[in-house]
Amino acid sequence: MTPTLLAFDTATDVCSVALAHGGRVAERSETVGQRHSERILPMVQALLREADLQLPDCDAVAFGAGPGAFTGLRIACGVAQGLAFGAGRPVVAVGNLEALALAAADAWPGVRRVLAAVDARMQEAYWALFAIDAGFPSPMSAPALASSGELAEICRREAPDLVAGNALRAFPELDAGLACARAADVCASAASIARLAVRKFADGGAVQAELAAPVYVRDRVALTVEERRAAAAGRR
Repeated sequence: MTPTLLAFDTATDVCSVALAHGGRVAERSETVGQRHSERILPMVQALLREADLQLPDCDAVAFGAGPGAFTGLRIACGVAQGLAFGAGRPVVAVGNLEALALAAADAWPGVRRVLAAVDARMQEAYWALFAIDAGFPSPMSAPALASSGELAEICRREAPDLVAGNALRAFPELDAGLACARAADVCASAASIARLAVRKFADGGAVQAELAAPVYVRDRVALTVEERRAAAAGRR
């Protein structure tokens, strides 16, 4: 039997919650800005109520572990830990870039190599390369951080079939220089996280709630005043 998993993602301004149950995935999604902590639990409760389930009926709780917005990742991890600990269930952490690659593979059937890249602000992007096998992504590199110029070189070197993610909109010069297919509007969601979590859970990828942790990649969230001034001077 396929496991029942609750999954959610708060890595962007969209808050999404999904429930994998009986071989199907149901999802709720709202653009909430900075109100993830207000909306996530009511969305979870509504989704469980629609399925006539309670939290202990779930085999595990999954969350989008990043990389992404620092505050959003902390909310996702904290809520996953709290719900899982209270229900006596394990946690499955799913990378947001992997979830993005899955969404891209769904949108572009037959694609074999996907480079997932999302805007990390500060003129940088989070990226990772994935091989697609039977419609599911397999990591070929760990999540990393790159400038627009570095990302263009990475794309030339790795030769993906498809580059997916909003880094294409953040760096128009990258989009213009690519020889492969592009999917700027494809994004990760709780539904893709849930689908990956089902596979990870079956493969023994769940951990105790207290061991779950986000994947930040970047260890700084802002430039200093002098760095901002220097960056602004360089653009003039």
